[in-house]
Amino acid sequence: MTTDVTIIGAGLGGLTLARVLHLHGIPATVYEAEPSPTARSQGGLLDIHDYNGQLAIEAADLTQEFRAAVLDGRQAMRVLGTDGSVLFEQSDDGTGGRPEVPRGELRRILLDSLPPGTVRWGHKVTGARALGEGRHEVVFADGTRVATGLLVGADGAWSRIRPLLTVAEPAYTGRSVVETYLYDAATRHPATAKAVGGGSMMVPARNREIFAHRERDDTLHAYVGLTRTQDWFAAVDFTDPAAAAARIAAEFEGWAPELTALITATDTAPVLRPLHALPAGTRWDRVPGVTLLGDAAHLAAPDGEGANLAMLDGAELGRALAARPGDVEAALAAHEQAMFERVRESGQILGLEPGDITAEDLAAAFARMSARHEQP
Repeated sequence: MTTDVTIIGAGLGGLTLARVLHLHGIPATVYEAEPSPTARSQGGLLDIHDYNGQLAIEAADLTQEFRAAVLDGRQAMRVLGTDGSVLFEQSDDGTGGRPEVPRGELRRILLDSLPPGTVRWGHKVTGARALGEGRHEVVFADGTRVATGLLVGADGAWSRIRPLLTVAEPAYTGRSVVETYLYDAATRHPATAKAVGGGSMMVPARNREIFAHRERDDTLHAYVGLTRTQDWFAAVDFTDPAAAAARIAAEFEGWAPELTALITATDTAPVLRPLHALPAGTRWDRVPGVTLLGDAAHLAAPDGEGANLAMLDGAELGRALAARPGDVEAALAAHEQAMFERVRESGQILGLEPGDITAEDLAAAFARMSARHEQP
């Protein structure tokens, strides 16, 4: 394959694609808006599933490095009622199929696996246009441009490459989460640390939820979800962290104090994260020389699958291109068809709609899944 490959976005999906292409001797250049790999925090833990994310890790020949980054015990999971009672609990015996790794560590592993200079930092894309015959031009904020024979948009929710393929745009899902952290939890917040347990904790209720997991160094990382309009959140003064935390906590009146402490006792300013999604079933007709992967292609409300799907998209696209060195269009068509089907099958594994789940619903669903897995 001699066509130059330009990847927009140095997230997990774009880096996985670059790594798999590198293994097959296909050079690629990744352009990333962030000025450096350490420009911002990369978020918390990711559970990497054996049926998608780990398959991508294997395709990238990074299983050993991945296993070294896994945090032992973090697959433990519990569902609590709003009164703090334990409704479902599953321990981590080391045999589960969704080991947890820090997102930043996984990104570093992928970056370290690429030849120096593969990623061009500080290149924010402002637009892209077709040049004809399958070639495209990408324009960056500093005025520079690059022309490419194969353009891959791995640039997330607000992709600048997506308009080349579809008019679909993300829309607000009606839900937002507020992100908080509690440090030194075992000594400073023992009741909350006990409630969360050794891995992750979920407390869903109608139109609200608290999800938390234990990271490194006795840190609790929480996502507090509410089904509210964007105008409702706009009325919360997030420039006043204490007032914002109090306002969000007021929506959880009557919940156990060890749970609401994840809001009121936060050691960091609460961060609002509105949740957006592309229309369900978004797809497009084949456009020569360009494709998408990850959130750029199939942004959905968080369900534990996003990073896994993005990585598998990247791995499968890389393998498709390597398998068809003389027919890029056939490779892109195969990638898109498989990706569309993969995304369709991944939706609603538990059969429950976000925002309409109670703790009892979720506990029962997990119990049913656990019983099926225990059957001979």
